[in-house]
Amino acid sequence: QVQLVESGGGLVQYGGSLRLSCATSGFNLNYYAIGWFRQAPGKGREGVSCISASEGRTYYGDSVKGRFTISRDTAKNTVYLQMNGLKPEDTGVYYCAAAIGDYAPIEEPDRYKYWGQGTQVTVSS
Repeated sequence: QVQLVESGGGLVQYGGSLRLSCATSGFNLNYYAIGWFRQAPGKGREGVSCISASEGRTYYGDSVKGRFTISRDTAKNTVYLQMNGLKPEDTGVYYCAAAIGDYAPIEEPDRYKYWGQGTQVTVSS
């Protein structure tokens, strides 16, 4: 059974940092792309970052480039999202998701078949 469980969210001040974790089970990270998405109150879902399956290539949305870093530990079946320089506009529920295959653009969230339950990130000004 495929499962993704996010953790690490919380309340942080402007300019602070958080590291989100996505613990996965039921599948092999070497065969699934993993993406991070977020949804702010009253807004649509936004792709944040993704990491490819075979080589671990990383991709970022324009709003987080230079501030967020996605990584993975295949031995621990866990994907991380290090978030630095947080801004109030980063506030939202963050979800990790898995797509079958090497790579799936974060602009195409429908390609991500499996989703976690989300973790809340709140950045105060």
